[in-house]
Amino acid sequence: MEEGFEVHGPHDHALEHATESGSSKSMTSQIAMYTAIIATIGAIFGYMGGATQANAGLYKNNAAIKKTEASNQWNYYQAKSGKQNLSELAMEIAPSKKDHYAEEIKRYKSEKAEIKKNAEALEHASLEWDEKSDEEMHQHHRWAQATTALQISIALAAIALLTRKTWLQKAMMVMGGVGLVLGGLAATHI
Repeated sequence: MEEGFEVHGPHDHALEHATESGSSKSMTSQIAMYTAIIATIGAIFGYMGGATQANAGLYKNNAAIKKTEASNQWNYYQAKSGKQNLSELAMEIAPSKKDHYAEEIKRYKSEKAEIKKNAEALEHASLEWDEKSDEEMHQHHRWAQATTALQISIALAAIALLTRKTWLQKAMMVMGGVGLVLGGLAATHI
């Protein structure tokens, strides 16, 4: 085997340059593809975040409506209690109409029992709507966290393209992974 100098021809330099540019082009293409995919997923996550926020507002509104209806029922209950008290007082004042007032008192007690049942059911419904709203807001926050992580990943991808730093490519992949995990948690209501 001979030892000596290796002389490169012009075609060797061209091949080396093409190989270097190819890897650079390859890196650019990979980051561009990554960015397009992450941006698409981020758009879906953003939509889901908006939908869950809208649902949370709707559910909170339903809770307020049920709470108002329950309050109205409790006011109605108080009105019946006042009438019952007046009938009890009238029974004492006018003993000759005792049977009439006893029937009214019985009717008011029966009506109050039904009104109380309705009011309690409405309060329960209000609490259920509040819980649904809270669940939707929690899910909304997860979608927002996922979207934010994906946006950071896209920003890191842009910086990686400009600087050609491999550690930035790794960081963008990690942030993308974090975003996908958070999106998975949102999708599974965790």
